[in-house]
Amino acid sequence: MSNKYVIGYSTTKFGELWDYSLYDLVQTVTGSVLEKTKLEAAQVDAVFYGNMMAGIIENNLHSGAKLAELLGTHVPVYRTESACASGGMAFHLATMYLDAHPDSTVLVIGAEKMTDVSPPDVTSALQAAASGEEQLAGLTFPGLYAMLARMYMETYNYTEEHLAHVPVKNHFHAVRNPYAQFRREITINQVLKSPYIATPLKVLDSSPISDGAAAVLLTNSPNIRKRVAYSVRVLASEVATDTISIKHRRRMDTLQASVVASNKAYAACGITAKEISVAEVHDCFSIAELLAMEDLGFWAKGEAGSRIVTGETRLDAGGSLVVNASGGLKASGHPVGATGIKQIGELFLQLTGQADSRQVAKARYGLAQNVGGSGGTAVVTILGQV
Repeated sequence: MSNKYVIGYSTTKFGELWDYSLYDLVQTVTGSVLEKTKLEAAQVDAVFYGNMMAGIIENNLHSGAKLAELLGTHVPVYRTESACASGGMAFHLATMYLDAHPDSTVLVIGAEKMTDVSPPDVTSALQAAASGEEQLAGLTFPGLYAMLARMYMETYNYTEEHLAHVPVKNHFHAVRNPYAQFRREITINQVLKSPYIATPLKVLDSSPISDGAAAVLLTNSPNIRKRVAYSVRVLASEVATDTISIKHRRRMDTLQASVVASNKAYAACGITAKEISVAEVHDCFSIAELLAMEDLGFWAKGEAGSRIVTGETRLDAGGSLVVNASGGLKASGHPVGATGIKQIGELFLQLTGQADSRQVAKARYGLAQNVGGSGGTAVVTILGQV
């Protein structure tokens, strides 16, 4: 049985946070999570920091020393970069650190500041997570995921309307999340009438450019855990990779890294997909959630397009699984380095009964899927009630 626990979570609001720098956001969530758990920075043995683009946008790759300065500490600070899976990877490495260091407590932060540069510049920075061949061809991530969407739709005879049910559901959930970027409901018709960015994907099929930060505290110290009000057990955290270029993959209607990582995670903790009651999946585009539902074993291959229409994964459906109760990347926002930590934080809130108006009833196990690029990296984390 795992002895690693998430004991605290804090997040900023996600959105266009013009008045805050990247390190303002980091300092905000760091101070908040320590205050919530009534711990001091001196009780943190190591820090893990997920961030993708500071080296490009901020011209700063020595962020470990900056975080040490903010915390007033000399402990190790590790920065992880794995495209949009940077936060999930930071969490994964933190769990490995705890495996090697008994009686320790670690801080895991994910943060990104994306709106301080022009849309072309941030698009170019994001494109750095694609292969050189794809970049030379002018393919951005909307274009790459549009290719996956077209293949999926043609293979299983689905339409753009099937895709549209994903953002409609996630906007419905985001209304209930005070930290979400877009707290308004949308309709199928609004999605279908929104402008194309890469056919068949439209503006309302796509996650936004966002600023934000999130932080969690992890411990394997019995004494520390006794002092906090809430904790959830880390049952599994697994990583898998795939080719960076989609042209080298065996098939385009699945993200094989998600399949491998989730299978490893289920095996590591001895539970199945059917036992998961709340999941945060990487819906950077509508098609990504449909692929995730199949790749993670929740639905059979080719079923997602028809099952999303039933609304069975909505909060108000009363089903056995709720997906993206936070609003997902689409409506909660997607500050890329922060996303993986926000996903885990949402599971922490759900499993400890702190999710307020978006609380999933009787949630016992939760799963987070954080994807880098077009599926070159996947991190799957499973948490459970104590």
